[in-house]
Amino acid sequence: MYGAGDIEPGRAMLAMNFLMDRSPDNWKRKLAGLKEKVGACRSDEPIKPIEAAQVSDAGKVELGKKLYFDPRLSKSGFISCNSCHNLSMGGTDNIKTSIGHNWQEGPINAPTVLNSSLNVAQFWDGRAATLEEQAKGPPANAIEMGMPNLDAVIGRVRNIPGYKPYFEKAFGAGDVVTMDNVAKAIAAYERTLITPNSAYDRYARGETKALTEQQVRGLNALADVGCTSCHQGPTFSGPPLPVGTGFFMKFPTYPDSPYVAKYDFLSDSGRASATRDDADKNVWRVPGLRNLVYTAPYFHNGQVHTIDEAVRIMASTQLNQSLSDAQVADIVAFLQTLSGPFPTQQMPRLPPTPGDLID
Repeated sequence: MYGAGDIEPGRAMLAMNFLMDRSPDNWKRKLAGLKEKVGACRSDEPIKPIEAAQVSDAGKVELGKKLYFDPRLSKSGFISCNSCHNLSMGGTDNIKTSIGHNWQEGPINAPTVLNSSLNVAQFWDGRAATLEEQAKGPPANAIEMGMPNLDAVIGRVRNIPGYKPYFEKAFGAGDVVTMDNVAKAIAAYERTLITPNSAYDRYARGETKALTEQQVRGLNALADVGCTSCHQGPTFSGPPLPVGTGFFMKFPTYPDSPYVAKYDFLSDSGRASATRDDADKNVWRVPGLRNLVYTAPYFHNGQVHTIDEAVRIMASTQLNQSLSDAQVADIVAFLQTLSGPFPTQQMPRLPPTPGDLID
């Protein structure tokens, strides 16, 4: 199989055509075509590993880190980006759906922020093309951080004088304390949140002893069963595509699977809620498979608590297969090798809160 970055043009075009043809009757045929044409990721031709982040603008990263951890971007002053995407817990919050402003329960499971810069679209429904666009969503969301609008968010930041020197360091002099620059800074910081050097990454670089025999069997089973039809590329979330394109899949592809009713997978319309297109109903951005041991519960609705159950569900709902206990155990053993070291973090010291900002 071609590694990430080496994808042959025909396969890239296959992926693009797959995205364009979204009529409901074509999903099963398209998935079968992907399984056949994309090819299997065998243990002797591994998907390329992810690489450590390269910091190109330390000033933006420093500012973005402060903003990421600052709860004052929320109406209550209690909720920060880190509240739902906790970097000590795998970049998520480990609850079914996140708790936001006024203890409101959100409608969807929080995806991990780790390695999110390697996604070609953001959010479960892919409605944001970039991390910058994504960063503007939660602060002014009534259920999440609760600010009435983005003007109120940047107004709060401007009323904290200690922030201005950090904006000027990152963006130069002038009127630089803007919402666009808030988003740019947070995105710059999030691009540093990469988890390279997992056991799988070491194996992919040629360290053959990095995986056990069972884990290698799991890698091969992932391909043989058909999982790598979609879960390919360095984050196992799809082939390389232009940023903002997204790689989407109907879920469930086989709605008569018994797991569909058991876990209520059809109640959310998926991408259709963003596009208002019925052809996108129950279509989702294909999520990555890295760091799964840290990101339970699973799926968009957070209904599934274990990786082995998630593997059985995906085989049934997407590939119309029932796996043996041995196959599941092997695949789970491999998926555990995709957890890499978290980026080293030191908590930022935030600018002080002026007294007149306190209610």
